[in-house]
Amino acid sequence: MIRLKFEKMSVDELVERFVGIAQDQAELMGEIGKFNRLFDQMYAVDIELRARGPAARLALLRLFDHPNMQVRLQAAKWSLGVAPEAARKIIQAVYDSKWYPQAGEAGMTLWNLDRGVFKPD
Repeated sequence: MIRLKFEKMSVDELVERFVGIAQDQAELMGEIGKFNRLFDQMYAVDIELRARGPAARLALLRLFDHPNMQVRLQAAKWSLGVAPEAARKIIQAVYDSKWYPQAGEAGMTLWNLDRGVFKPD
């Protein structure tokens, strides 16, 4: 696999890359290996955004109204550390939608947040 040079990408390009690695199709098709590889890429985008500071991480908020439910959910989860109230609102909306499997993941995220199991940074 070719390693992408995220450090050479603009914040806008990183946000677009984030959209491109939403894992919904892999999850729906039961492609666990692909799902995990996509997660690794999403994590790498997050690391690069973190390296650029809070303003770069806030760029994910523009995905909060994305038409893809998985993109919205992942953007909210990865934004909890910089915009906790706005991100939680999106996660709650995904949960309330009952659109599975995303609603299930959103519910578990809320449960883990409320119990202090998940502590975003």
